[in-house]
Amino acid sequence: MSLAATLERLRAHVRGEHALDEPLASRTSVRIGGNADLFVQPADADALVAALKILADDGLPWHVLGGGANSLIGDGGIRGAVLRLPNLPEQVEAGPEGVTVTLAAGSPIAKIIQVMRKQRATGAEFMAGIPGTVGGAVTMNAGTKNGSLERVLVRVELATPEGFITRERDALQFAYRFTHLPERSVVARATLRLPFGNLEASEKKITDDLAYRRSTQPLQLPNFGSSFVNPPNGSAGRLIEESGLKGHRIGGAQISEVHANFIVNHGGARAAEARALLELMQSTVRERTGIELRREVKFVGEF
Repeated sequence: MSLAATLERLRAHVRGEHALDEPLASRTSVRIGGNADLFVQPADADALVAALKILADDGLPWHVLGGGANSLIGDGGIRGAVLRLPNLPEQVEAGPEGVTVTLAAGSPIAKIIQVMRKQRATGAEFMAGIPGTVGGAVTMNAGTKNGSLERVLVRVELATPEGFITRERDALQFAYRFTHLPERSVVARATLRLPFGNLEASEKKITDDLAYRRSTQPLQLPNFGSSFVNPPNGSAGRLIEESGLKGHRIGGAQISEVHANFIVNHGGARAAEARALLELMQSTVRERTGIELRREVKFVGEF
């Protein structure tokens, strides 16, 4: 099945946006990357399932692009389809001990903090300032040293080519910056439980964490967030800095002078340049310390 034929089937059966050879750099937080062979943004939940079925029937692989954080898209672009998730309804239910919040996977992570503050709840302060979307947060088990999403997650709704399935938290397997999800499934919505608590202490945690991020991370330049997962009892940024790489630059990509675990785009950086820096960081730290840094950023597409 040709891409053009798949596009026609999508246009006929899937409400939403569809395009061939769609530029992706502007859709990522680091502003780097080639084009998608096929871009699909379903309009609603039913359209999402319909799109997955068509892609599966036509044998096309798909990649879900949320906020484009923690992703480095190759200069050659992405073969197959890139999915942008629909804006599904939000639900909030208040109980005697807290609120249960269901958010669309395509919602920004900041929405969790907004809802928490509005409902005068607590519990997810550690998510403040993390880039990306709720779906990406589920997939990555996003968080900080103060906690990870699994702490407040209740369940996830997953779209598949066959329809929707639900997985309760206890049925999921979590690791550091990783959640194991069923194959060929796409996070559609996530339900979180946020308890009532000390609002003054909650707001202080959020304010302090955001201030710390602004002072220690290169937020003024495009970046994809942390490059590497912190090793046990260590700091990836410190290891990279102690290896003498802080500020090292290849083309438009640079290891940040603010935080060595970040790569920033000074304008016009190519994926090959950012990847070369990531590989240099890994090899230099390995040779110097014997520690193998594990990438947090995902390589997607052709380099």
